[in-house]
Amino acid sequence: MNRRSSPLFVALVFAALALFPLVAGNYGIDFVTKVMIYAVLALSLELLVGSTGLVCFGQAAFFGIGAYATVLLSPQSGAPSLLWLLPACMLAAGAYALFVGALSLRTKGVYFIMVTLAFAQMAYYVVHDTPLGGGTDGIYLYSKPAIGAWLDLDKPLTLYAFTLACLLAVFGFLALLLRSRFGRALAGIRVNEQRMRATGFSTYPYKLAAFVISGALAGLAGFLFAVKDGYVNPEMMSWHLSGAVLIMIILGGLGHLRGALIGAFAFALLQEFFKSEAIFGGFAKHWHLGLGLTIIASVALLPRGLVGVPGQVRERLVGKGMSSRRADASEVRNEHA
Repeated sequence: MNRRSSPLFVALVFAALALFPLVAGNYGIDFVTKVMIYAVLALSLELLVGSTGLVCFGQAAFFGIGAYATVLLSPQSGAPSLLWLLPACMLAAGAYALFVGALSLRTKGVYFIMVTLAFAQMAYYVVHDTPLGGGTDGIYLYSKPAIGAWLDLDKPLTLYAFTLACLLAVFGFLALLLRSRFGRALAGIRVNEQRMRATGFSTYPYKLAAFVISGALAGLAGFLFAVKDGYVNPEMMSWHLSGAVLIMIILGGLGHLRGALIGAFAFALLQEFFKSEAIFGGFAKHWHLGLGLTIIASVALLPRGLVGVPGQVRERLVGKGMSSRRADASEVRNEHA
């Protein structure tokens, strides 16, 4: 997919999401709301992995902190104001990201991956083994946030529209950020950090800022998830979720914001497909196997992810065209000979 077609593709995706409630039932609206939340989470990780080259395996911790903050800061009676609750949840996730990033960014490679995983597991066991997070049973959100009577997130359609607005805002924010001087510095760090240092850039503050922004955006996704389900549990912070989000952005195509969108929807649809008992019968309980094999095949056959499919098709067609022209020229030469 070339750069000219990318804005059109993104516009069509968001237009389709805006019109989807007109043709969908309650299940469809709930499902797409969940996928859009995961798309926000995938975009937050794309900032680190695809744009900065930092493979973080603890994104679920920031997601879970945002979700738990939503429940813990909400009163049991009366709807909390969205105007202060949402920024507070993002601030809580961003604060933990600042703490984790300040320490983990002093390491590199596999050590960075392991340190971020360790901090995520620490957060997991805090809510799993203490009364703060309700232990393994989790805790319930008794009253969902609102702004007066006109924006009540307890209504599915209102929550859908608000989640879509958040997804659009995050996508637009990251698109502008990556086109700024800050974004170009992150791209330089991803390509060659040593060269960036040699040109006078102090790369550590840039990486830390990206880490904090990513954590805060993951906290936004956690907030939306807690509001949607009205319930949080420690599994939201497990390493399985961090791995799933990493698969989403790889499946969609690293280095592209639209790849995070495509990957989140593709991953969720593949899950639903392999879980379908109507299609696979008893094999549906082994859906992890089918999903895993499909992802392995996708990575092997689509090294640039799903966003690279149009380019690969174009290259194949151009290659075939050149081969046929060479064959025709060879035939002409043979005839003249």
